Amino acid sequence: ALRKGKASAAAPGRLAEALPEPQLPDTAAPWGILITGVGGTGVVTIGALLGMAAHLEGKGISVLDMAGLAQKGGAVWSHVRIADRQTQLHAARVAAGEADAVIGCDLVVAASDESLAKMQHGRTRVLINRDQTNTSEFVRGFAAQARSGDVLANPDPQFPAAAMEAQIVDAVGAEKAEFLDATALATELLGDSIATNLFMLGFAWQRGLVPLSWQAIERAIEINGTAIEANKAAFLWGRRAAVDLRAVREAARPRFGTPAHHRLSTSVDELIARRKAQLTDYQDAAYAEGYTRLVERVRAAEARVAPGIQLLTEAVARGYHKLLAYKDEYEVARLYTDSDFLARVEEQFEGDYKLVFHLAPPMLADKDPHTGELKKKAYGPWMLKAMRVLAKFRHLRGSRLDPFARSHDRQLDRELIADYERLVDEIVVNLDRANHEAAIELAALPEQIRGYGHVRERYLAGARKRQAALLEDFRQRRAPSTPLATKARRTIAIIPG
Repeated sequence: ALRKGKASAAAPGRLAEALPEPQLPDTAAPWGILITGVGGTGVVTIGALLGMAAHLEGKGISVLDMAGLAQKGGAVWSHVRIADRQTQLHAARVAAGEADAVIGCDLVVAASDESLAKMQHGRTRVLINRDQTNTSEFVRGFAAQARSGDVLANPDPQFPAAAMEAQIVDAVGAEKAEFLDATALATELLGDSIATNLFMLGFAWQRGLVPLSWQAIERAIEINGTAIEANKAAFLWGRRAAVDLRAVREAARPRFGTPAHHRLSTSVDELIARRKAQLTDYQDAAYAEGYTRLVERVRAAEARVAPGIQLLTEAVARGYHKLLAYKDEYEVARLYTDSDFLARVEEQFEGDYKLVFHLAPPMLADKDPHTGELKKKAYGPWMLKAMRVLAKFRHLRGSRLDPFARSHDRQLDRELIADYERLVDEIVVNLDRANHEAAIELAALPEQIRGYGHVRERYLAGARKRQAALLEDFRQRRAPSTPLATKARRTIAIIPG
């Protein structure tokens, strides 16, 4: 956990550059803006700022915030109507099909029936933040999966971003819809995702969606009195993004670049090479060589029965690596001290921040009196010194001198590796075209084992149950002319679910 210091004041000199002023909407007839988002992120504040800005300009304004029971984390709509005179505004709500502009600070809320009903094809212009906020359905889905450990009965929830964007485009027309990765940009530029909505407002203003002067909006920010400079900077960065999005993206690029492990491999060879390098750092070169030897055996076997196809090879490359690179005490220490973790912290935070580590080391953690599960405790920055020492002793991993080797979790880690190696041995010996697909599913099973401690135990039980069924299918699908290798059958360890 990080206790954040003050947000960075990003490039004030560049923000002061002159920006072209757009053609603002005419308010001879009321102009309706619908602002959508999630409670607790400042949607209501945007409506209040527009209300104050309109008041400063002597325009008519009505602002209606609809949050209901949502509060923090729930859907919020702010209905804003602006006109030359207050007497022109007879209703506070933006009626169905009468939104002239929609500023969607959250994609899920913007694509809801409530929001879509306010849009009109050919009339409404929309600006949508692409950030994917986890919905209650997501949370419930993953919670059910973690409780059961069964990824088949409770598959990963999928965020239907493409479908949501398509709904919005259908509602207003492609030429009227614009989508923006606003949260990522605002967070990188200003150090806090809370700046997103002011960034969106600046972008929308520069696009000509808000019939108020920028001077009035900035004055409203000053009158509001909260994080004045940061909010003005967010508004101006949004304006700049509307003028030159490429330049703003370049300014938002992290100083240390995108971490290598965040980039997807473009080939199986690259995938294997990257994992080999990671295992060398994790343990040593010999450990990494053992990984590549097994993967290359699988590649040769697959080439024999399915030339040109490497799906099984890829599954083993991923699955075997996941088991080999189990995140134990040594690895946690290495990741915090041997990587660029601290440099990235310095880049993102400033001021009087504090590092706090929430850990449950088996030798130090207390157990929950009701569940018997280890409870995490908070440790201060001094833990980094202990981690630097611990990381240097990772060569002891799994040896007789390893103080963690006898713990249940570490014994289970090594057991899973041995079981997987025996499983792959059987696959290699008995692979043919008939059971190739079943072999791929078997090899990919480690991807279904998630979490740590008691959570991992539940996922592991589900994976073992699935393995027993898949292995039976693998054996039965083998072509009749090629009998199953009995030696491999004797060595495979099947543990019933």
